[in-house]
Amino acid sequence: MSSSDPFAEVERPRHRPFLIGVSGGTASGKSTVCAKIMELLGQNKVDHRQRKVVIVSQDSFYRVLTAEQKAKALKGQYNFDHPDAFDTELMCQTLKDIVEGKVVEVPTYDFVTHSRLQEKIRVYPADVVLFEGILVFYTQEVRDMFHMKLFVDTDSDVRLSRRVLRDMRRGRDLEQILTQYTTFVKPAFEEFCLPTKKYADVIIPRGVDNMVAINLIVQHIQDILSGDICKWQRGAVNGHTHGRSLKRGVPDQVENDSVVAAMPIKRPLLEPSTRPH
Repeated sequence: MSSSDPFAEVERPRHRPFLIGVSGGTASGKSTVCAKIMELLGQNKVDHRQRKVVIVSQDSFYRVLTAEQKAKALKGQYNFDHPDAFDTELMCQTLKDIVEGKVVEVPTYDFVTHSRLQEKIRVYPADVVLFEGILVFYTQEVRDMFHMKLFVDTDSDVRLSRRVLRDMRRGRDLEQILTQYTTFVKPAFEEFCLPTKKYADVIIPRGVDNMVAINLIVQHIQDILSGDICKWQRGAVNGHTHGRSLKRGVPDQVENDSVVAAMPIKRPLLEPSTRPH
């Protein structure tokens, strides 16, 4: 940030945020889960510079395409689900700056023109940062930054139908969407995304429909915001802690239809509010 930046003087004191990674397949509901968490925490009504919880998307870090790559992308022949499609170096540096409590500027990607826009998103220091994307657990350097890792696990047919509707709203042809899915999206999910599910501390079946799991996560974040969670988690070596520390001595594998993890329950669950979809 330059000294002439008008926002530089109003930065809140720097502190190390609690970083939560949210992964899952394409159209699994990652961003919707993050939005629901923000809604339940009442952060949507808070000014961007004062929010205690913020969301950053891996989609912002797609590489700038060459003319040849862009021509392929416009025909649905470019693999956006491959790790090489992301600017991992920029993503890592941005996350490091976020962990250091700095104000960062995140790129804006246009999925219609497949290009990075001039406008950037300014992200201010927060107590909790949700970083969501299909491959946020793929690179170890990025994965090791997270204090907690969530995996949104949604049926493949549901994800495909959502992707078709989403991409058609972006003006794409149905045949192109299906060809891209079978050629790139599905194979990449099975090769790169699905294997990272093993790193998750919490698995959320059915995404935003699973209010039991989401309420547990919201409660944990509320504990962090209220200071109930030990501060050593934010100052851990290398900026991350082990998932086991969040489970407070509960067996490593507690599994049911709602959530796969052992999360602390300190008060009654919040009442589920209306889902956005």
